[in-house]
Amino acid sequence: MTDEPLLQLKRDLRRDMIVRRAAISDGVRAQAADALVRIWRRERPVPAREAHGPAPTISAFWPMGEEIDIRPLLRALHEDGHPLCLPRTPKRGEALTFHAWRPGDKLERGPMGTSQPPAAATVVEPDALIVPLLAADPAGFRLGYGGGYYDRTLTRLRSRRAVTAVGVCFDAQRVERVPTGPGDARLDFLLTERALLAFA
Repeated sequence: MTDEPLLQLKRDLRRDMIVRRAAISDGVRAQAADALVRIWRRERPVPAREAHGPAPTISAFWPMGEEIDIRPLLRALHEDGHPLCLPRTPKRGEALTFHAWRPGDKLERGPMGTSQPPAAATVVEPDALIVPLLAADPAGFRLGYGGGYYDRTLTRLRSRRAVTAVGVCFDAQRVERVPTGPGDARLDFLLTERALLAFA
């Protein structure tokens, strides 16, 4: 498959998933945020503590638009002792950088409607990433927004050490298959308001 057919398949699925996500009811949205916290604390995709050290540092994202609201999950992770960080979006074609963040810290407007820590915030390297997405499939592949930032970032981090990637979305965003190419990074887990799924 050439690049252009693959890109077109992704564009088509991206368009369909934006429509599907927009149709999720207010009731599901209202309950989903608390459900994420309950499921995370029950299943622990990232351990609360290392065997002989501090809790792993977790990167997340600040939800925008119609994305699932993970802000209660961020507060819960902070309460559980996890150092947190959020990404800053770089120039197109580069990997994300991660900057320390705690609930209550101010954010600034970033590219494409994102919210991000100020550039002066301390740069850190996460042990695990909570990753946004538009669609995910049973093999652990995700469809993002088309910038490739998380694929590049995960590839870079995983070239140095083990890093856990947890995709998070509404259960309605699960699909049978996401079109993929050689640069697409897999998730280790998918967290929805219904379950935590682990990928081999």
